[in-house]
Amino acid sequence: MNTLLSLSWRNIWRHPARSGVLLAAIMVGLCAGVVTVGTMNGLMRQRVDYLIESELTHAQIHHPEFLAEGHSWHSIPEHDRIISWLDGDPRVESHTSRTLSDGVLQSPVRASGVRIRGIDVESEVRTTTFHENLVEGEYLDTDVRNAVLMGTRLAEEHNLDLGNRIVLTFEDTDGRLASASFNIAGLFKSASADYDELNVLVRSDDFIRLLADRPVYHEIGVMLESEEVAESFVADFNSEFTGAEAQTWRELSPELSMLVELGGVMVFLITMIIMAALAFGILNTMLMALFERMREIGMLLSVGMSRPRVFSMIMLESVILTFTGAAVGIGLAWMSMTYLSRAGVNLEMFAEGMAEIGWDYMVYPLMSAREYVAVVTVVIVITLLASVYPALKAIRINPLEAARDH
Repeated sequence: MNTLLSLSWRNIWRHPARSGVLLAAIMVGLCAGVVTVGTMNGLMRQRVDYLIESELTHAQIHHPEFLAEGHSWHSIPEHDRIISWLDGDPRVESHTSRTLSDGVLQSPVRASGVRIRGIDVESEVRTTTFHENLVEGEYLDTDVRNAVLMGTRLAEEHNLDLGNRIVLTFEDTDGRLASASFNIAGLFKSASADYDELNVLVRSDDFIRLLADRPVYHEIGVMLESEEVAESFVADFNSEFTGAEAQTWRELSPELSMLVELGGVMVFLITMIIMAALAFGILNTMLMALFERMREIGMLLSVGMSRPRVFSMIMLESVILTFTGAAVGIGLAWMSMTYLSRAGVNLEMFAEGMAEIGWDYMVYPLMSAREYVAVVTVVIVITLLASVYPALKAIRINPLEAARDH
């Protein structure tokens, strides 16, 4: 074994340029794989975290028919009892009640269909981070009468600015049309252009006065101690209350849930494409090295070295190069990820297109320890598999033909 190790080490550094190319291929492949996986993870995680923290929350409670029909009279029954139950559940970090209705926004320029979201300012700020999307003006805790927040994109379409007045028309709980004027107190810009065009925010107290003669709430957003307890919380709530229905964020946004599930498949496919390119590069380099050493390997076979030992020598060279390249590559990958997780990957050139589908152009990659191990394992396995063919070809060399050809 010591002899094989010594021969393998010498063979590696007898052609430092060729060995350096192979090492570089392994290091770059590993680093690219880690950064790619990390960026995809960051993209998916950011989207999920943003929606949960700014809008969806871990779970929501509605009237059983509200999401399907959307009528303002489908309010949550036993609201006060539900709030007391939530306050007593240790899994619940915070919650906020919202009053919702579809309506029409009218300005001097045009009219647009919108979702009117009446929020309780104090509990909303405590539960979600949507207030951080405010880019101009004041939040709804302002003293402005009938204050409204709207997206910058919607404001631009209507040629509106802070202080301008709009009219919101909607259906009250008795099925009659109601209208009221609201004053623009602030403008927000979220990660989703569609959301900004379709939603306006008002104070729930202002909205309820126009909507009904009693407090009505159509949605309760619930932030839990962790995402993992969402399903058990929903199951317990639905067994406790019959007039209202709780759903997890995965049930509320099945397309996002499916995207998260597909994210793992996408990461795997991208990683395998990178690794396949790496494998062909390694195979090509190893075959070149083999053709240069035909005479040498033929002589070793002629003087009595067994074919299994020749195979082991070639594979040992690959093992040394692979583990050296993997060690350096994972170090570079870790440094790259450490930097990028703080600085982020700026995809501003795709910002407009990403905003259309609700993605942020600043991506902060992340990787778990298990994913690091998985990528390193894949690189090592792919490299060693790519070395098997040259090693097998080496043991089939005919010593006499090798000597005659060279």
